[in-house]
Amino acid sequence: MRLTDCHNIDDFRLLAKQRLPWPVFDYIDGAADDEATKARNTAAYASADLVPDVLAGVAEIDTSCTIMGRPSALPLMLSPTALQRVFHWQGERAVARAAEKFGLWCGISSLATVSIEEIGAMISTPKLFQFYYHKDRGLNRSMIERCQAAKFDAIALTVDTIVAGKRERCARSGFTSPPKFTPSSFLSYAMKPRWGLDYLLREKFALPNLDTHVQEGTGEAVSIAGYFNTMLDQTLDWKMADQLREDWGGKFCLKGVMSVADARRAVEIGADAIMISNHGGRQLDGSRAPFDQLREIVDAVGGQIEIICDGGVRRGTHALKSLCAGATAASGGRLYLYALAAAGQDGVERAIAILKDEIERGMKLMGVHNVAELTSDRLRWR
Repeated sequence: MRLTDCHNIDDFRLLAKQRLPWPVFDYIDGAADDEATKARNTAAYASADLVPDVLAGVAEIDTSCTIMGRPSALPLMLSPTALQRVFHWQGERAVARAAEKFGLWCGISSLATVSIEEIGAMISTPKLFQFYYHKDRGLNRSMIERCQAAKFDAIALTVDTIVAGKRERCARSGFTSPPKFTPSSFLSYAMKPRWGLDYLLREKFALPNLDTHVQEGTGEAVSIAGYFNTMLDQTLDWKMADQLREDWGGKFCLKGVMSVADARRAVEIGADAIMISNHGGRQLDGSRAPFDQLREIVDAVGGQIEIICDGGVRRGTHALKSLCAGATAASGGRLYLYALAAAGQDGVERAIAILKDEIERGMKLMGVHNVAELTSDRLRWR
């Protein structure tokens, strides 16, 4: 299978599976417990149908929108994800350059494998920093100050990872950050020599946004669950979130909001946006899908705060359905991670181009000229 054989996100998943050692692929592909929520995140989009108009004269359409004060060429964000250079040696650099080429928001994680400063200097398009609230207050302060200096456009405080979900695939494979070669996984790594040579001979693995304060995950191999459970602050509450918003002083988003009550609290503390998200099904298995919960939250706080539907997006029509249901935009991580793992920047660009084409074609077939026309009367629920 080659990159040119990839015509949708599922194709990129298959190519990534061919090219990655199985512990690395399972880290991307896996989720918590029975992985029921991960499956529901995408399946939920089948619960609503688009209703097209015809004879609308759609030779010219406008797919752009505004997200947290910055223009985006598509109603789609590339959600921040951790450890990207483990999946492909180009890592976050490839994703950032692809996002800039297509005029999209992209994000980097606190656990990114390139620095805040490098990404800040690399691209001019909107940048989001995914903030994990650590017990180390000095580290928290450092990340805020570095994002301010690098002129990031927004911070997204991750609120659904107070402890790590039970990711059984990682438990079976022994996946750690950085990867550790074990007797059970050695053959998998050995069977993927291209990945192995890139990992061993190219730039040394690091987590530069953390390594000034913590050693775990950089020089010391540690499971992701172990990192979250020992390093993140489980006392995080609304008062602390509000203080972080004030210390940051810029556009502020809460990533991982799922309930109406929490959406209202986000409005009360002055957040600019919420990402309805269950962390790709990697935390609380059995929780609702973001798209399932979208209508309730829009009914409660729509018009008071921007609402981004995050998770399960595999098609351009999923983004269109999210907007019809009241979201500002849709976002996802695996939709580009599979492509990154499969082919680096070329893969990410091809994946975005496919989604862009699906969004444009879908809008024309629906008879809409711009994203503002993607309203609730264009959607019917089953």
